[in-house]
Amino acid sequence: MKNILVPTDFSENCNKAAELGIKMAKLYNSEIHFFHLIKTPVEWVKLDKQKEKQYPETVKQIGSAKANLRELEKKAEQQNLECRTFLEFDGGQANILRHSGHFHHDFIVTGSSGTRGSVRELLGSNVEKIVRKADVPVIVVKNEEISFPFKDVVFVSDFSEDVSESFKQVISIAEKCGAHIHLLRINTETDFNSIEQGLNPIKEFLKKFPHLEKYSMNVYNEPDVETGINNFLKYRDADLIAMCTHGRTGFLSLFSKSIAEGVTNHSELPVMTIKV
Repeated sequence: MKNILVPTDFSENCNKAAELGIKMAKLYNSEIHFFHLIKTPVEWVKLDKQKEKQYPETVKQIGSAKANLRELEKKAEQQNLECRTFLEFDGGQANILRHSGHFHHDFIVTGSSGTRGSVRELLGSNVEKIVRKADVPVIVVKNEEISFPFKDVVFVSDFSEDVSESFKQVISIAEKCGAHIHLLRINTETDFNSIEQGLNPIKEFLKKFPHLEKYSMNVYNEPDVETGINNFLKYRDADLIAMCTHGRTGFLSLFSKSIAEGVTNHSELPVMTIKV
């Protein structure tokens, strides 16, 4: 992991995401970028200084954003990290992903308020769209206080498809943190079976990772995946939930179309999604 992107609107959860991004960058000795997008009433980059004065509120907003970015930069520099900040105007989620692709980020860490009130629009776009379309792993930070380095990571899958490349990302973080990985399969109402039958796909999957040591296998029969994850978390401590997406083509067959976004919205724990 060489380069981490933290899109931020300076909300409480985005500030938590910034703190996590800095800690991850420190652990991996990565460069970190902070990105903020401002909605402006006109095409701001084409205005001269005189015309900018016609929009005092926007000028004030830009000044505040620059100050906030500088504070984040100072925090990163205090950890002896390479850091860059970016302030862009208008655009939306496409700008974030285009920016990430241009700088070849390995990871995106951001914050969301989820379903407490209305779903927060981050930088002009829903976090869920970033989750669905980003080509790199995304961690969405929620209301729960973050425990890092992670000690317990839950990896959710039906294990019927080959998600081994995505799982390597989970292993990378787990090994760096010294974390235990809990592999979790949720049998929904359409495929309820015995726990032993449910374990078979996980056992087959783990044959590809013979050197993996700190893990557990778990199968739950539940009405839906989100309920299964929530019930699992009642009995097991976890610091991070990890799951795969298929990006624009939909999600893994076990999940409903919006399950990764749903878990991102409803879980209070950080959620990491990895595109297959």
